[in-house]
Amino acid sequence: MPKIIRLSEFQYEIPIFAINKDFDGFYAQFLKTDLGKIYLSTPFSELGQSFKLKDSKKGTHCYFSPKGKIALMMLKNYYGCSDKKLIELLNGNIFMQFFCDILIPIDKPLTNFKIVSQIRMELSKGLNIRRSQEVLAKNWIPYMKDLDKMFTDATCYESEVRFPTNQKLLWECVQWNYRQMESLCRTLKIKLPRTKYLDWCRRYNEYSKKRKKQSKYRTKVTRGLLKLLYKLNGALGQIENQYPFGSTAKYKRQRSIIAKVYRQQAQIFKTGKSVPDRIVSISKSYIRPIVRGKETKQVEFGAKVNKVQIDGINFIEHIQYRAFNEGTRLQSSVSCAQNLTKTKIKILGADAIYATNKNRTFTSSRKIQTDFIRKGKAGKNKEQRKILAREIKKERSTRLEGSFGKEKEHYNLKKIKAKTQKSEILWIFFGIHTANALEIGRRIYSSRFKNLAA
Repeated sequence: MPKIIRLSEFQYEIPIFAINKDFDGFYAQFLKTDLGKIYLSTPFSELGQSFKLKDSKKGTHCYFSPKGKIALMMLKNYYGCSDKKLIELLNGNIFMQFFCDILIPIDKPLTNFKIVSQIRMELSKGLNIRRSQEVLAKNWIPYMKDLDKMFTDATCYESEVRFPTNQKLLWECVQWNYRQMESLCRTLKIKLPRTKYLDWCRRYNEYSKKRKKQSKYRTKVTRGLLKLLYKLNGALGQIENQYPFGSTAKYKRQRSIIAKVYRQQAQIFKTGKSVPDRIVSISKSYIRPIVRGKETKQVEFGAKVNKVQIDGINFIEHIQYRAFNEGTRLQSSVSCAQNLTKTKIKILGADAIYATNKNRTFTSSRKIQTDFIRKGKAGKNKEQRKILAREIKKERSTRLEGSFGKEKEHYNLKKIKAKTQKSEILWIFFGIHTANALEIGRRIYSSRFKNLAA
């Protein structure tokens, strides 16, 4: 058992941070950790080139190199903490500093936690999923086997939004319009138009506190909020016409979103039916409801991702914020897997939704063995096909579908907390490939350990 000394009983200087003397020892210990294994498997320089990252020679020197920026995003998904907490951990953890290619002095720690979101926005602008995945696959293929076997399925990575009801959405629009109107009237030094906003503050608070919101109350509140929103939209429009001012692009975009929300909600209230391209959040207007039909969660709000798995390593084939039928993407999934591995696919595992006549013809013409339920007569080698299909189905249901839960629970993908569409996609990309990098890193470390032992 190591000799551990309590700090309260220790009277001398503690040489914990003598990095210059013990750098090799610290680095060797770092490579033994899971974080070190992710570091071993990630081609940071090539990945930085795919993001088109460069060290700027002009302006303020950035703390993080291109390698460090990518590493910081991986740390975010690996630890699953807030940006502020991540910077606090980085200041005091030498292994995290090794990972991010940075050494932070004890007396001058990083204090600007917003640098994480700034780097996230920078990387999101340069993300090209296909190009980046080709870089990763090229470096990971030597440590992968069964390249001619693939699995495919789709899942939804939910965004962090409050559950959208019509009343909540209308009230958010009313609040935004009223605050903008207050701000404009204060700036332009004009009288605030009369509205029933303050009365509705009280009425909506009373409604929101009701434990059971009966249909008649929902109808009354919806009708009243639609009238109030219509009046506020008109009042803001009059101010904009009478007192021209330099409105920003963000203001114009939000005004158009709220106008669209009003039209959609008025139609829903009138007809009682949903509308296409329905907006469920004014802060994340790109999100659409995706009906999944699960027992615990029938509707999800976020990005739907069709994924390809090869030897336990997942790759993004298609990502979209609208519902799509993943069964139509089997051919593109096979093409994606073959482009990444440069190997012809011979075995394919997929859910029953992929077993369409078109997909059956496609797989048969290319002699790809699947786990689809056979149509028509049994034919030759019936028992062998059944055994193979059962093994494919078992591996797909455990390995592929199990990876969905692992990424959501352990790699910060349960609720995506980014604020924009591009940064959400970047968040999902790094969550999936951080999990992949750890798996590949463990394979690299075990193979090197075996070589050293031999």
